[in-house]
Amino acid sequence: MTILFISLLINDNIIEQVTDFKYLGYHISEYKSDLENKLKTYNKINGAIRIHFGKQINKETKLIIYNITAKAALKFVSEAWVLKKREKQRLEATQMKFLRDLFGIIKLT
Repeated sequence: MTILFISLLINDNIIEQVTDFKYLGYHISEYKSDLENKLKTYNKINGAIRIHFGKQINKETKLIIYNITAKAALKFVSEAWVLKKREKQRLEATQMKFLRDLFGIIKLT
């Protein structure tokens, strides 16, 4: 695979071409997604929802908190992702695990 680098000059300043960078604290890369870090953050938020709220609030309220916090954190900057099939499966599996736990659904094996 040949990588073509292009020089960009703006106001007598050369703009460096990079293959990865951090944007708003998230790693953006041409070669891999930031999925691992996102899944860790997502799981931490979901764990906090389970631990701190437990059975004290109803499922609908937990779902609202989930949508506002965990789901938003997971999808932030996701428009820049290029996911492989396996990564998409992991993403869906992680989301389904939390939702199954929330609604008390046991996964049949």
